[in-house]
Amino acid sequence: MTDIVRRESNERLSRVVIHGDTVYVAGVTSNAAGGITEQTRDVLKKIDGYLAQAKSDKSRLLSVQIWLKDIERDFDGMNAAWAEWVPANAMPTRATCEAKLASPELLVEIIVTAAKRPKYPGGPMSEA
Repeated sequence: MTDIVRRESNERLSRVVIHGDTVYVAGVTSNAAGGITEQTRDVLKKIDGYLAQAKSDKSRLLSVQIWLKDIERDFDGMNAAWAEWVPANAMPTRATCEAKLASPELLVEIIVTAAKRPKYPGGPMSEA
């Protein structure tokens, strides 16, 4: 048994890596049609799923990196979707940057790091 668990791996990356009590989710993009708000909501929904598979959730976020195709145009729309999604009492550290993304239709990519949920409140962390 290894202390590192890798999920949805291919020749380039693992979608999720779990090491100890920490969950790392690789950059998530959207395949939704629409603008920045729709794409951001789609990405955040996918992140919910990846975190759930790793026995975590958005209330356990530690750090987030958000990459926008056009930060001037899309920052407010992304932040609107973000504000709907992230728990107000569990804000992670966050950086938002502008970047040339992998394809022209992509407007946002988000990378997250989170803590796993404890097996029971106040107890040891859950297994991968």
